[in-house]
Amino acid sequence: MKKLLLVSVAGIILSALATITYAMTADEIKMVSTAAERGDDGSQVLLALMYQHGDNGSHKDEALAAHWFELAATQGNAYAQKMLGDIYAEGSGVPRNLRLAADWREKAANRGNIEAQCLLGKMYLNGEGVNKDQSKAEKWLQRAATEGNSEAQYLIGKLHYTYSSSAEEREAAGNLLAKSAAQGYKDAIHFLHYMEKLGYNVEEDYFQGPPHIRKLAEDGDPEAQYQLAIRYESGVNVKRDYAQALHWFTEAANSGHIMAMKSLADIYARGLDGVSVDKIRAAQWSDKAKKAEK
Repeated sequence: MKKLLLVSVAGIILSALATITYAMTADEIKMVSTAAERGDDGSQVLLALMYQHGDNGSHKDEALAAHWFELAATQGNAYAQKMLGDIYAEGSGVPRNLRLAADWREKAANRGNIEAQCLLGKMYLNGEGVNKDQSKAEKWLQRAATEGNSEAQYLIGKLHYTYSSSAEEREAAGNLLAKSAAQGYKDAIHFLHYMEKLGYNVEEDYFQGPPHIRKLAEDGDPEAQYQLAIRYESGVNVKRDYAQALHWFTEAANSGHIMAMKSLADIYARGLDGVSVDKIRAAQWSDKAKKAEK
């Protein structure tokens, strides 16, 4: 199922990853924070990036950034796992721990994060946080190189060229080195590539606003229903309307959307969005979310 990226929230990632200044409104920050606190891993990543870079008027707080990255990482978010690996490798907001850095990078690498594959390969190549292992180094560098990572292409090409025993192997290694050189071998990560790592479909969903999302929601798309609900709840790009928020949260939850279930559980548990506290309904939605996650 496609994920719809909130246009209003995209500014955080633009600011963090492409150094473009963007000021979110208080309602937008509240929307992201609420979703993050309810367990939405994408929103947790956005909050982590905000605290990591001190964007949108927030103070820079590396410890809080690590906290939100870890919450998203433990849910299996590959981008967060990679970022948490970087944080432990650098000791940013947490004590430096190369073993933990390797652990989180391996989790991200296994989930297909190309940059984590390259970083993990380098760790095995140099024996940092793991036992030096050229076989494992080549495995991860080759996977990243195959996906087009220029640094991995350079490293695996250099390894093969240095240790190859035949002209054919050296030619193949030379081709990898040429591919890396053609890309300029720089750490300039394209914005859209990062968006894909975050799990969003950017080709057609990136600039979809409320009217487009409403159409998808009315046609029965659970993710669109959830996105429309959090907009109505927070008043982002639409007039705040708790009745509409509850309607679309319920529609999405009944269609199996886990975050919508968790949102309803939170709303009824705390008496939010104009409803009275209802522990029974809160427990029902919480149980359904837990069963859906299994």
